[in-house]
Amino acid sequence: MTSTAAAPPPPRAYRRLSVEERRAQLLVAALGLFAHRAPDEVSLDEVAVAAGVSRPLVYRYFPGGRQQLYEAALGSAADELKLCFTEPAVGPPTERVARVLDRYLRFVDEHDTGFSALLRGGSVVETSRTTSIVDGVRRAAAEEILSHLGRIGGADAGGRSAGPRLRMMVRSWIAAVEAASLIWLDEGKQPPAAELRGWLVDHLIALLAATAATDEETAAVVRDLLALETPGGPAGRLAELVIPVVADAAHLLAPAPAAD
Repeated sequence: MTSTAAAPPPPRAYRRLSVEERRAQLLVAALGLFAHRAPDEVSLDEVAVAAGVSRPLVYRYFPGGRQQLYEAALGSAADELKLCFTEPAVGPPTERVARVLDRYLRFVDEHDTGFSALLRGGSVVETSRTTSIVDGVRRAAAEEILSHLGRIGGADAGGRSAGPRLRMMVRSWIAAVEAASLIWLDEGKQPPAAELRGWLVDHLIALLAATAATDEETAAVVRDLLALETPGGPAGRLAELVIPVVADAAHLLAPAPAAD
């Protein structure tokens, strides 16, 4: 009598991960946990479970324990965050910045609790190294924004180097974007991300205009920027809204001197 029992499926081929693949696997698992909980609340046991490996294996790759794993995961997240600010120099500058902010706010949304803990510096695992990683993201973001304003590299690299006023303005805006992101998380991610992005672009344009009033370099940047903008873009929309408001301030202008 012939047996009708189904033959067992062939064993699945086991592929041993390379050192780089295994390390990347552990970092992905750690980032998933750090994204939604404060770093000091995540244990190595949880990372091991999330990665489907043993705790000793986690220690084999990160003998420094949670601190080393957190710094490595933070570095990986920092690289991802820097990419948010990378945008081809195509189209009006304010539209490029809008696309940058869309990616940035998506990152903030996906990493909410971890992002908040990281920037507020409240974690027990914060060190000078983690602070340096975060500061590196801020500086990289500022350089990318300056590049969209036509100030890339230094004079020795053949680029037009940003002066102190313009550089300070851009770094101040980056700090404001950070602060707004944290407040946005506190406020339950309200207003909607698209509205927040539009307001942050308007903020950058307003800072440029205010700085251009007393800084010739920034004034030149604004002239070049406006030449690339369109009526339907962020700069055109803001001009349409602001010009009537500014007109109401005409009485504040000094009267023209009387003709001889």
